[in-house]
Amino acid sequence: MSSNELPERTAPEKESPAEETPAEELAELSGHAPAENTAPEGEATGGSPDRRGLLIAAAVLLACGGLVGYGVLDTKEQPKPRAVPTAGVTYEVTGTGTAEIAYLARSESGTATVEKGVTLPWKKSVEVPLGKAPSVAIVLDKKGGRASCTLAIRGQHVQRATAVGEFGRATCSGEFPAAAGAGED
Repeated sequence: MSSNELPERTAPEKESPAEETPAEELAELSGHAPAENTAPEGEATGGSPDRRGLLIAAAVLLACGGLVGYGVLDTKEQPKPRAVPTAGVTYEVTGTGTAEIAYLARSESGTATVEKGVTLPWKKSVEVPLGKAPSVAIVLDKKGGRASCTLAIRGQHVQRATAVGEFGRATCSGEFPAAAGAGED
């Protein structure tokens, strides 16, 4: 190397080019300052969460928590319907053959219970709500015959009826004694 020759100088290298984004590199090369990272309204920007989205999520969570809390904290038990007082009733059908038997028993709907094709004799003890007239009805089948129904309320015989012949019918019904008193079972 001669004394007139100067060593060639090179530009200092950047320490870590990977740290710059393409936008920053472009801005540096063009001589302009890098533009702010702006995103359309409502979108997240550069890793910062969208505040409006967070507020909506918080409101939804708060509403759900309130509904759950209301369900948990609302511990007032609904009053249960009062039990209807009942009385013991015994229905009995004697005779031979088969019959359809309809009788009143403790029922939410207040409708009769029907048993078809019952081989006689038949006996059933049930609870009947006070205020409903206990009754049992029999219908003989096409073979006919003879059958009698009886009704007893709290062990006391109340009525007896007889059905005779093909499709013969009989009904026994009664009233609860006035001296029985409501509330007895």
